[in-house]
Amino acid sequence: MSRSKDSGEKDRAASDLFTDLYPGLAGWCRRLVDDDATAHDIASEAFTRLWGHWTAVREPRGFLYVTAANLVRDHWRKLDRERRALRQVTTEAELAQRREGADAAVPVRMLVRSLPERLRTPVLLYYYADLPVGEIARLIGRKEGTVKSDLHAARELLRAGLGGRFDHAH
Repeated sequence: MSRSKDSGEKDRAASDLFTDLYPGLAGWCRRLVDDDATAHDIASEAFTRLWGHWTAVREPRGFLYVTAANLVRDHWRKLDRERRALRQVTTEAELAQRREGADAAVPVRMLVRSLPERLRTPVLLYYYADLPVGEIARLIGRKEGTVKSDLHAARELLRAGLGGRFDHAH
């Protein structure tokens, strides 16, 4: 009986901790990432990681904020990689338009942006961040074969949008 009593006390303590700290943590994340959904995702992930280490963590509040800070940093890095990739896509599209004439090509940037998220992310990471397929698979939580298939599907959509002029050598 004492085991379930201990379990009940731990559950109650975890619930109380969540009630006390989640709103402040989510608000803090919101100020850092400037997006409600992302802030809640980060705060929730921090709590999930805390629950995974519940018995080993001496200072849950500190653990939560350090974990959330690391997740925010990862989010910023991802945004920075996406911005760099988008700048590169834009520059390449502008160069192609200058070579072929402004009316000759649909802007590549617009085509990449029009891809479904499932396809756009691997394209940006592979072609514009120069990450290998294995690393992309790890980052986005997919199998390598799935990433290769997504890249192929994206190339086909881009090729169609460019009237068959998409060079996919990498």
